[in-house]
Amino acid sequence: MSPAYGMTAVVLVLLAAVLIGAFGIRVSRTTSDFYVASRTVSPLWNASAIGGEYLSAASFLGVAGLILTYGADMLWLPVGWTGGYLVLLVLVSAPLRRSGAYTLPDFAEARLESMVVRRASSVLVVLIGWLYLMPQFQSAGLVFQTVTGAPTWAGGLLVAVVVALNVLSGGMRSITFVQAFQYWLKLTALAVPLVFMLIAWRSDGSPGLPPGDPWALPLHGREHPVYATYSLIMATFLGTMGLPHVLVRFYTNPDGRAARRTTLLVLTLLSAFYLMPAVYGYLGRVYGLPATDAVVLTLPGRLVGGAAGELLTALVTAGAFAAFLSTSSGLAVSVAGVIAQDLMGGGVRPFRMATVLAVTVPFVLASMARTLPVADVVGLAFAVAASSFCPLLVLGIWWRRLTTVGALAGLLTGGGLASAAGVVTIVGGPYSGWPEALLAQPAAWSVPISFAVMIVVSLLTPSRVPRNVARTMVRLHTPETLDVDRGDWRPRSV
Repeated sequence: MSPAYGMTAVVLVLLAAVLIGAFGIRVSRTTSDFYVASRTVSPLWNASAIGGEYLSAASFLGVAGLILTYGADMLWLPVGWTGGYLVLLVLVSAPLRRSGAYTLPDFAEARLESMVVRRASSVLVVLIGWLYLMPQFQSAGLVFQTVTGAPTWAGGLLVAVVVALNVLSGGMRSITFVQAFQYWLKLTALAVPLVFMLIAWRSDGSPGLPPGDPWALPLHGREHPVYATYSLIMATFLGTMGLPHVLVRFYTNPDGRAARRTTLLVLTLLSAFYLMPAVYGYLGRVYGLPATDAVVLTLPGRLVGGAAGELLTALVTAGAFAAFLSTSSGLAVSVAGVIAQDLMGGGVRPFRMATVLAVTVPFVLASMARTLPVADVVGLAFAVAASSFCPLLVLGIWWRRLTTVGALAGLLTGGGLASAAGVVTIVGGPYSGWPEALLAQPAAWSVPISFAVMIVVSLLTPSRVPRNVARTMVRLHTPETLDVDRGDWRPRSV
């Protein structure tokens, strides 16, 4: 593709993000505006924004790349990422909104009545956020280098700067507008080229895979595939409810009913999107493209060609940068919110200072760490979330006997083990055999360990059940339409 087309697409997306984000300055004045948009976001706006931030580089580029490389088994990725919202809908979304908290650490403190649990939750939020931000910056560098020939760090720097500007300008209100716009841009950027590519594929006689191609066979391409598949399913289904940048969105709904409607809309929007990366991966295999995350970028030029192919590639490039920007914005807000509240005392000015830190650290780490398939790194973030916040939320919402000591032990054990596996995978390796499988996909063993530790330790420490647990459980499970005491809970640091 001509570098001019690529640069134009990138500049237009970055400019749109800045201009739409600047609109948030006019309506962001209070601390609540910056953290949760004063809890006034409608279900459709919120669902679009969740779709915008959830469909990251792993969804836009990584799914097609993994399906091209490893075959149909990788379809579990989009299925799991979408199905995770069904679990979220049934178990978490409405009670979480009724908690009245700003962030996951706020919920932990409100439910467990412990600043120690809050601090541990804060550390895990930051770790998950930074682990998720790293592949966004790495993928931005890959895309920018592919379309312009620039150094790999340049694309990540562009995304980091624009994300920081948006979050600094208007916090949650600004990025809600930006992310909603970017979801529909990403959907268009995959759908329009796909229509033209399917027409070209039909014109070629609808070629398929050669007989005996292992791509279509189950459980091939990786060591210990059965374990890896089930661990992946567990991480994606349960990790969604533990992602800080996703959960903070439910605090922006007016009430629990709106939170449930938001989740239903998200399921619809994600289902529409995830139909397309699989087709990109299949067509890439049929036409013999190299097995990389860049298949989404190179496929339109390969099938359509000419000026039309270059324009379609530019559109896909725009969608890719929208993916980096929207996900990075949501992560930056969630990480900055935790750093500002727990380390800087809360307020608008500390939030802005924390934003710079939230973006700078993962950008530096992304420049230093070895590059892995983007979906694999994001999968590690899901594994950490599933091993820490999933047990905390499920047991905290539905089991009144959860104790402070049990929650803390489970967070440290499950989150610590999954985080260690992620660090070893990213920094070390490559490994082979069972060490590779267990470290690259830790959810199958780290999630059960976390649940078991929380339950067993809680049963052994019944005296450490929070004093006001009965009142808290009534608040979490009572619909807003009933006349109960429901003033918004506020953390001690705000």
